[in-house]
Amino acid sequence: MRKGGGGENGKEEYEGETAGEEETEDEALVWEGGYRTSPAAFCSCSEGPRGTDGAQVLQHSRLRGRQHGPNVCAVQKLIGTNRKYFTNCKQWYQRKICGKATVISYECCPGYEKVPGEKGCPAALPLSNIYETLGVVGSATTQLYSDRSNLRPEIEGPGSFTIFAPSNEAWASLSAETLDSLVSNVNIELLNALRYHMVDKRVLTDDLKHGTTLNSMYQNLPIQIHHYPNGIVTVNCARLLKADHHATNGVVHVIDKVIATTTNTIQQIIETEDSLETLRAAVAASDLNSLLESEGQYTLLAPTNEAFEKIPRETLNRILGDPEALRDLLNHHILKSAMCAEAIIAGLTMETLEGTTLDVGCSGEELTLNGKPIIANKDILATNGVVHFVNELLIPDSAKTLFELAQESEVSKSTDLFRQAGLSSHLTGSERVTLLAPVNDVFKDGLPVIDSNMRNLLLNHIVKDQLSSKYLYHGQKLQTLGDKELRVFVYRNNLCIENACIAAHDKRGRFGTLFSVDKMLTPPTGSVMDVLKADHRFSTLVAAIQSAGLTENLNRPGTFTVFAPTNEAFRALPQGELNKLMGNAKELANLLKFHVADEILVSGAVSALVRLKSMQGDKLEVSMKNNVIHINKEPVAESDLMATNGVVYAVNSVLQPQASRPQERGDEPADPALEIFKQASALSKVKGKNLSL
Repeated sequence: MRKGGGGENGKEEYEGETAGEEETEDEALVWEGGYRTSPAAFCSCSEGPRGTDGAQVLQHSRLRGRQHGPNVCAVQKLIGTNRKYFTNCKQWYQRKICGKATVISYECCPGYEKVPGEKGCPAALPLSNIYETLGVVGSATTQLYSDRSNLRPEIEGPGSFTIFAPSNEAWASLSAETLDSLVSNVNIELLNALRYHMVDKRVLTDDLKHGTTLNSMYQNLPIQIHHYPNGIVTVNCARLLKADHHATNGVVHVIDKVIATTTNTIQQIIETEDSLETLRAAVAASDLNSLLESEGQYTLLAPTNEAFEKIPRETLNRILGDPEALRDLLNHHILKSAMCAEAIIAGLTMETLEGTTLDVGCSGEELTLNGKPIIANKDILATNGVVHFVNELLIPDSAKTLFELAQESEVSKSTDLFRQAGLSSHLTGSERVTLLAPVNDVFKDGLPVIDSNMRNLLLNHIVKDQLSSKYLYHGQKLQTLGDKELRVFVYRNNLCIENACIAAHDKRGRFGTLFSVDKMLTPPTGSVMDVLKADHRFSTLVAAIQSAGLTENLNRPGTFTVFAPTNEAFRALPQGELNKLMGNAKELANLLKFHVADEILVSGAVSALVRLKSMQGDKLEVSMKNNVIHINKEPVAESDLMATNGVVYAVNSVLQPQASRPQERGDEPADPALEIFKQASALSKVKGKNLSL
């Protein structure tokens, strides 16, 4: 016997007895009811013909094991446990089950066995009756109890049966009290329990369809089957460990639990559990009783009394007193399908009746919701689904106030600002509004001082009506509580309201919607000309605009983007250039029009390179480099000075149209290569010949 290291992904681990042929490091035939080798085996996601989820997973396991011989399956085993899983390609690559590391184990596929001296598992298991098969597949305790309860003659005799046989470990895990109650009355209780694990026909894994029920051989009581996309099959939430072991009179499936009869609906479970008293009252108040009594397959994440008690009394009373919020709260705890804990081996997203989703996962032995191990009691089976007790209340966004949404988002500093300004009532009441809340990074240097101007500015961050970003359109006008009008700009890579762009998906609360935005809004207060006149940096530009006769153009309604040269930019022009321009209205107007585009582009819309057509006709290139906006490769000094008819950028250089650049006017020496070409062309014309270059 040889052992290598186990306990870390990718390490070889060998144990068991050898199969009797020479071993190599790459192809070790070492058995543990099969054999185990390094996880660095061949891995390809081409898994052959599609079938049921279980069939695909088994086929995947065969492909992984085929290098070790015929009918060898690869399984993943949790390190430090006896838990094994046939897994799909995704789990194979991750090498983890519920966050715990696995090793790869190679063993005979169901229905086959090894032959000494031969590779793989070439021999089909000889068929015997169900009773004999139980001893072969690792359910000797079930075999023993079949003897004691006098079930043996039936499962040895003629007929066609399916038995979901608890493994030896499953029987051992029963409480002493439960086991005593069964074995103390073997002719009734134990016999009935075993017959509840049986079906009076042959049922293979491919027949075990998700959400179906089978009539057991104990009073025809139903057995619930769930067949999940990851290939896991559960029987009353017990996982199939070894499936499809044929017998002369049926088939044996080994499961990991002893299953019990189920007669209660989800609603009846709620009514009989003392720890669900508050939930019981909430369900009655929201008229969900009939749903939880009806046929179907649901998962109820049942909040315990303790879960309700953790919620602030004011918040809980608000929700319990609001029928719509209460119904949303409860529907957020009901999944649209039955989900047994054993089916969760990695994270997945599940839809609730409320229309939202929950992240269901696992960490070791614990089931998690949205990453938190809050499930206190799992897999309480009902006739119409399964119940898991949770010790924290899952409040959906639709049952929260705007203040609550903001406090748990990356805009908590904004809520502090609104609270300090005395505007909390707009965020906690039943007023239909949308909050444009700057993200916390906006205030990394501290919160601004609250004065009347700041309070008015904050009021302009609250839009009348409850909006959804999916319905916003370019050019839409929004009215604020501060009586300002905000414009919506839709770009290829962003959605902006004035100069602020939406930084995260909006959250829709009970009465209000939260838009997280990337900066403080600056609502426009005047036209482009008004903005320029109000800023002393642009006095030279204002004079130039007036000299060129463009004042009316920039005062009228429109959608302008103006790259406004500062006084410093004009001072940097060659000596006499400014006076020359001021004396030529046509040339000056042409130059100024090159600084204006007839569409609004705010800085949040610039991610790489954007081309705008100037009013002069040439293209302007706007780009972002190192978080600084550049226009025609010149850095912008200040962005997003918002006007009612456009937006202004301050630039410290005067932009030159193509035809006005010095090289093309002859003010500076041209490219020497270009001069040679021009001279050669002139020479060829003089000689009346074409010069070949």
